Amino acid sequence: MEALRVEDLSINFGGVKAVNNVSFSVEVGKRLAIIGPNGAGKTTLFNLINGQLSPTAGRILFFDQDVTDLPTHRRAHLGQARAFQLISLLQNLTVLENTLLTLHGTKPHRFKMFRQIRDFKEVFGQAVDELKKVGLWEKRDELVQNLSYGEQRRLEIYLGLCMQPKLLLLDEPSAGSTKEECTDIIGIIKNLESDITVLIVDHDMDMVFGLAERIIVLHYGEIIADGTPEEVQTDQRVREIYMGVEECIDYASDR
Repeated sequence: MEALRVEDLSINFGGVKAVNNVSFSVEVGKRLAIIGPNGAGKTTLFNLINGQLSPTAGRILFFDQDVTDLPTHRRAHLGQARAFQLISLLQNLTVLENTLLTLHGTKPHRFKMFRQIRDFKEVFGQAVDELKKVGLWEKRDELVQNLSYGEQRRLEIYLGLCMQPKLLLLDEPSAGSTKEECTDIIGIIKNLESDITVLIVDHDMDMVFGLAERIIVLHYGEIIADGTPEEVQTDQRVREIYMGVEECIDYASDR
């Protein structure tokens, strides 16, 4: 079953075709990485899939439902979650407050504004469980801005998972992280439920080749390669355009 289908998707910014006639589909539970040089259109494609941008042409199907014209919040309630390239947590609130707000937003009672959020015992209990799971319970009263970058990234990914997504979009999850923090993030993604579909945009080839079952390569808004990590690794055009023939490291052989 297809979790996502993108058909002939394009978006123009003036005379620039940021995404040009892109088509692909992703089966439920698959791990797909989208890579390419800076300016290739990767984040723009994510913005189209998630509803931050509206396409010039084409359509997006999410579990066979046309969501091309749906706003981001409607897509979220259908089962899309996203971790952004720049941390999107509320920096001046505590770890626990960020968690409670995220969890409260997934519940039917999210529009009840005149009760203390701690009065919702189910939400508070779930927050305790989630923060213990991610190893941040001891820092529950710490302002998010005081966490390390890796801790913030880990919290953001877990809060996305709290929304019980069918599709998780990860935009540069390794950005700003140490090697150890990247290893933690890889572990989180590898341990996801098998029915969660994951799309990853990242420049870290260790993360890409360590996680992806399939890789799409974008160049100037167009798909130039689509296949297994091994197939993409040996694609001559990819080696020339993206990795560089002389500097290409055989990541695929180390998987």
